Amino acid sequence: QVQLVESGGGLVQAGGSLRLSCAASGNIFTNRDMAWYRQPPGKRREFFARVSASGFTYYDASVKGRFTISRDNAKNMVYLQMYSLQPEDTATYYCNSLPSINDYWGQGTQVTVSS
Repeated sequence: QVQLVESGGGLVQAGGSLRLSCAASGNIFTNRDMAWYRQPPGKRREFFARVSASGFTYYDASVKGRFTISRDNAKNMVYLQMYSLQPEDTATYYCNSLPSINDYWGQGTQVTVSS
């Protein structure tokens, strides 16, 4: 049974930092691209960062240079280091494979950035 559990969110001031973690269990992690997605209040969930099984990364322009995605294949973990957070980064953050699998969405972790 696949399970994705996100953690590490919280309330920070603009310019602050957070590190999110995603623990993956079941047959989703091995040899798959993993990604972070976020859903701002009142908006659709959106993809913004990806890491391949070999460590290749890709970022949407909205986070490039501020966020870093990484993975630990031995621990089935995906991480997101976020710097220079801005109010527009406020959202619920999720991890999933890329492409995402609808049945595997977790509860997400809330990130709130105050101005």
